[in-house]
Amino acid sequence: MEEATESTHGCRNTSDPEEERCSDNDFEPSKLGTKDYWEDAYQKELETFKDIGDVGEIWFGEESMSRMLRWMDKANISENAAILDIGTGNGAFLVELAKHGYRNLTGIDYSPTSVELAKNVLQAEDLTDVTVKEVDFLNCQGELKGFDLCIDKGTFDAISLNPDNTKEVKKLYVQALKDALKNQGLFAITSCNWTKEQLLDRFSEGFVFVQELPTPSFQFGGKTGNSVTALIFKRVH
Repeated sequence: MEEATESTHGCRNTSDPEEERCSDNDFEPSKLGTKDYWEDAYQKELETFKDIGDVGEIWFGEESMSRMLRWMDKANISENAAILDIGTGNGAFLVELAKHGYRNLTGIDYSPTSVELAKNVLQAEDLTDVTVKEVDFLNCQGELKGFDLCIDKGTFDAISLNPDNTKEVKKLYVQALKDALKNQGLFAITSCNWTKEQLLDRFSEGFVFVQELPTPSFQFGGKTGNSVTALIFKRVH
């Protein structure tokens, strides 16, 4: 069992395990669910990267990337698999995927500044074959198709905090994911806002649960809980 060393910056729920995490309808709107917030955040990270070469924050920390890469190794994900990084941010995970040998990588983000930052980070690593595009996943209108693996590390969390019609945007996310994945394609999600049970319910139609990945645990009041949930699903028609 991993120790609770993983960053949960931006999470709305890091309370003790005795309390249930928020129900599907309980989240209060947050600036973390707005495009303006992320534009501002990535503009600062872009300026910092240009000044000193610091890529900025790695969502959920480096361990979250290592955990995903370990699972991909065990699952025998082909180096030629078409992989989509949903909400790529600064592109740090794309860098790790490419260094790990994966050749067919696409990162998307609805923030143009994020895309610029990710392209700068990849170029600095001389990784010119990775595709990064400005795409709103909720309104991609069939642009994203045929992926073997879609990876989400905090993007569904942020979408769930959208102050404008959060129920509808979560439905749009699930539909966009269905459209992007091949039949039998895999979906890997890391979340700090949703429990395993809530994610199983959210992705119950069109997906089957494959496995849960071990994540950091903590103890409070004699009970053990997890600050992060990481699940794997398979797309089924």
